[in-house]
Amino acid sequence: MNGFILISGIIALVSTAGHFMVGKKQFLTPMLDASFDEVSQKVMHCVFHYISVFLVVSTLALLAVGFGAKFKSGHTLLVDFIAIHYAAFAVTQLVIALKSKIPKPAIKLFQWIFFALIAIFAWIGILP
Repeated sequence: MNGFILISGIIALVSTAGHFMVGKKQFLTPMLDASFDEVSQKVMHCVFHYISVFLVVSTLALLAVGFGAKFKSGHTLLVDFIAIHYAAFAVTQLVIALKSKIPKPAIKLFQWIFFALIAIFAWIGILP
């Protein structure tokens, strides 16, 4: 068992649950109910679920490694790959938030915090 990767997986699980519960209510449903170009709307619907797939698969992988699953080629590359994605998500969201005119952007677009924590704990878990 790897405690740091398990913590990363648990935070990812909470983040994934939030994506499906809060994200659907506050983003997906209003976006689908809005009136704008149908092609753009369907692309955004797909993007929401592309992220859904990534969140579910990476959460399962982090939890599996955290609980001690062994992969033929090891788990370091897999965990590093996932951590890089979460770190990139965090940086991207934080940059977009800080460039916006939204008041308190880092708080209102808060998901970057979870993404950063997932990446940090995953990387700590694969330190030699």
